[in-house]
Order: sequence, then C-alpha cells, then structure tokens
Amino acid sequence: MTSTPGPVETEIRQRLEAEFSPRELIVSNDSAMHSGHSGDDGSGESHFTVTIVSDAFAGVSRLQRQRMVNGALGDLPGQRVHALAIKARAPGEA
Repeated sequence: MTSTPGPVETEIRQRLEAEFSPRELIVSNDSAMHSGHSGDDGSGESHFTVTIVSDAFAGVSRLQRQRMVNGALGDLPGQRVHALAIKARAPGEA
C-alpha cells in the first residue's frame, strides 16, 4: 500500500521536474526509518532519498550534480528537510 505524498515530498518532486525534466524521478520518504533520531521533527517528512535521471547531468561531475539538485530545491534542504541523499545520473549511466 502506497501512502499519499506529503507537502514536502510533493514540493521536492515539483521543483525537480520543473528544473530537470527528468526521464526518471523517484522521491523516497525515508523518515520512518529515522523516527526519534536527530533531525526527526515529527512531521514524517524530514529524511528523503532522490534518484533522478536527466539529460542535464550528461558530462557533469558527481559533485556538480549534487549542487544542481540542491540548488533546484532551494531552502528545502536544511530548513524543512534534515537529510537528503541524492543519486543523480545521466541517461545510460548505471
């Protein structure tokens, strides 16, 4: 059973879709695995993993891809999201 995405997860998805027109985008809410840990604000939307495949990442270093994703997310990381794991790839990369 899949739960309905919360407002933070929805905003992450919308911002990344608008910025990168991804071929693949998976936003996983990992917050339940961190319940009661540092950074858990009780909202159920504090920890995420993003997997994104976009032409925008072709020829771009891993570090720059991380910066691009964080830039597209603006104030979300560090403000409303405590932890964000980013897996950014260009099409055809494993």
